[in-house]
Amino acid sequence: MRRLLLALPFALLPLSLVYAHDDHDHEHGSLGAHEHGVAHLNVALDGNALELEFDSPAMNLVGFEHAATSATDKAKVAAVRAQFETPLALFGLNKAAGCSETDQDLQSPLFGDKPVHDEDGDAHDHEHSDINAHYKLECTTAAQLTRLDLAPLFKAFPATQKIQLQLVGPNGQKGVDLTPTHSAIDF
Repeated sequence: MRRLLLALPFALLPLSLVYAHDDHDHEHGSLGAHEHGVAHLNVALDGNALELEFDSPAMNLVGFEHAATSATDKAKVAAVRAQFETPLALFGLNKAAGCSETDQDLQSPLFGDKPVHDEDGDAHDHEHSDINAHYKLECTTAAQLTRLDLAPLFKAFPATQKIQLQLVGPNGQKGVDLTPTHSAIDF
């Protein structure tokens, strides 16, 4: 399953090329760029296994990107981390699918994680902090998993205005931008 999620960007490469050449919306040209108001979500459904990988600028989620030093900022970071520790409350899945979390990995410099290094071993500049969440779920009745609704996530984090979603599922691959008014996609 991990290989499937890692292969997702390559499988959807033709979609990113279409986005990069879209004359109506140039901000898709760099799908991995740090852009306030925009988050990224990769979803892979393989049999009963579902993986979700979410990446967002911290600004969208906590309202700032600097290290939390005040009690108020620390409380915001803790509250957001607690929300992401319960993914089934943020990512709307059909309860009849019987999905339960088997693994999660939350990372951010705001959570005290060490800086990420690039291929050259250089630490990334952290004036732009991101929050990353990776979840593995097992769904007992995956056939009931027909739709993913991100309305709860948009409601919890109103500064998130767009989620660039890439999905690989039983009906093939899809790439779509979801917004608070268009927040769901079929598998």
